[in-house]
Formats: sequence, C-alpha cells, structure tokens
Amino acid sequence: MEDNHEQKDILNTSRRNMLVGSVAATIAAGYLASGSTASAQAQPAASAAPTRPALPASGNTILITGGSSGIGRALAEQLHARDNTVIIAARRTAVLQDIASRFPNMHAMTVDVRDPYSVKRLAREIVEKHPTLNVVFNNAGIMRPENVFDGDSALAESSDHIETNLNGPIRLTAALLPHLAKQPRARIVNTSSGLAFVPRATFPTYCATKAGVHSYTVSLRHQLRRTSIDVLELAPPALRTELTPGQSRIEAFMPLDAFINEVLGLLDRNPVPDELIVERAKIQRLAEAEGRFFQTFEAINRADG
Repeated sequence: MEDNHEQKDILNTSRRNMLVGSVAATIAAGYLASGSTASAQAQPAASAAPTRPALPASGNTILITGGSSGIGRALAEQLHARDNTVIIAARRTAVLQDIASRFPNMHAMTVDVRDPYSVKRLAREIVEKHPTLNVVFNNAGIMRPENVFDGDSALAESSDHIETNLNGPIRLTAALLPHLAKQPRARIVNTSSGLAFVPRATFPTYCATKAGVHSYTVSLRHQLRRTSIDVLELAPPALRTELTPGQSRIEAFMPLDAFINEVLGLLDRNPVPDELIVERAKIQRLAEAEGRFFQTFEAINRADG
C-alpha cells in the first residue's frame, strides 16, 4: 500500500509540474519573484504600522509545536543557531528531550494540542519558566488520507484532524495571548499549507483544516493589528518530510533544508510579509486569483482517479 501511495504521489507531482510548464509557465519562469501584482497578493506587506520596530533575528524566546520532526524540528535548529532560546513541544517526550539535549538553551516540553487541559498546562508552565516568550509557531499537525464512505472510521479521522490542525492552534493562541500582549514585540506564526488553497481530495479534512487555519490567521491578524503582536502564516508546498509515509523519499517534492532557508529569507525581510509563501507554493496560493484553480485542482488530483 505504501509503495502504491508513493507512486501516486510521484505521478501526481510530475503532472503538477507539467501544469506549471503549460498553464502556469509564467510562475515557473519566476515572474512572481520580480515584483508582479500576483506576487504582491501572495506576499502582502506586513499589516503592522510603519513605526513598529522589526522583530530582531536573535534574542527571542520561541515556542514551536510539532517540534520533534519535520518543519518544526528544522525551524527549531535553525532559529536556535541564530542565538534564540527555543522551546520545542510535541507529544513524544523522549524524542523531544533527545533533540533538546544536543543544543544549549533548547528546551523540551510535552503537549497534546488536541487536549484543552494539556494546552493550558503548557501555557502556564512556559510563562513560569520562560517569561520572555515572545514568538509562537503553531506548527503541530497531522495528514492522513480519508475515504468518506468509511463511516464512523472516517468521522473519527476527521475529528482528529480538526482537533490537531485547527482547534490546536486556536487553543494555544488563546492560552498565550494575554502573555504575548504584554511583550514589547511578539509574533504568532500559524502553519497552513499550499493545500489550503487548492486541496488534494484524498485528504479532505486535512485540506479543510488548513483552509481554516488560513482564514483564522487573517481574522486574528486583523483583530491584533493595533497590538505589538505580528501574525504570520506559513504555507508550505509538498516537502520531503514524513508528514505522510514515504513522503521524504519523493524527489519531486521540495527538500526541507531548501524550504527552511527560503522561509528564513522571508523572515529577514523588513517588513516581514504576512504570508510566508515560498516560490514552490505560489502555484497553489495564486491559483484562484489567476483564474486557474480548476486546472490546478485537476492536476493535483488526477493521479487519484
């Protein structure tokens, strides 16, 4: 089953790349990077007031959920290298402690973002142990295929996605917002996905939750626009991680280190864009605005029948 899934992913990605070459050739040619109108839509200027000072690259205290693997772990290591205090949080305590033990000034804390009591406990302990916390990456997430005909099994899977991917960030943000609002400068970064904008139908609830994260982030940014808190959205393309089994071996997907380097470059901009959209993710982010949503959807889903 895993080999078939991987083969489908490879075929799907190959066909998506063909779409880039035909329907969206201008994106592949890089015009978005040269300041086009569409690029401005994908990476709007930060909504912060011009007088607000930029958040420094170092000296922050950063919490990253989903920090035991994938994007979370890679971000933790790179942000730690920039002389930040980093707290990684996830469910796997032993894995977290092993990672943190390799780096001075990196800390491990256990949390299950599906559990309101676990989230409240984490928030309380972090504020007590790390009172300078000023940056939160809501990054914990799961991605599993679903068959809508599977009845109660499908509903259970759907519920797990919603509690992890959508309610988790909402809970943690609510729990830490009073503390963050007291900081001179603070930032919340919510991880959505390129699939928030053009879904892959075999992962219906995953895509729906990431679309929800996008919408929630837009509203949160608006409500906090007069505070000291920046609200950013990180929308990755398909990456070589183990978010799904075998995904890290699909060469057509973007290497994780290249993704992290591009994201750090976006974070170094002044002002930082509200949406951290790497070049590979723009084919999905801009699909509707550029009038090619259905072609992109068909290319993403063609391999699944």
